[in-house]
Amino acid sequence: MTFEWDESKNKLNIEQHKVSFETAQNAFNDNKRILYADDKHSNAEKRFFCIGNDGDGIVTVRFTIRARNVRILGAGYWRRGRRMYEEKNNLR
Repeated sequence: MTFEWDESKNKLNIEQHKVSFETAQNAFNDNKRILYADDKHSNAEKRFFCIGNDGDGIVTVRFTIRARNVRILGAGYWRRGRRMYEEKNNLR
């Protein structure tokens, strides 16, 4: 799997959400990850969420697929994602 992102968005994401896209990509390697469609923001292209452990915590990663690459659009350690992850994996 090849990952890509806009570096200026990555820097902004680090400032706002305290997680880099480089770290967030590790969520895709989590065997307990959750993947689902982001129907709310899928207009011109399909968007998705990956919720998984990136080594620092449970991160929610918003992404799309472009030319067979996973393009990360945003990421954060959000409570809702952690709750979904814990419920699906019976960790609560």
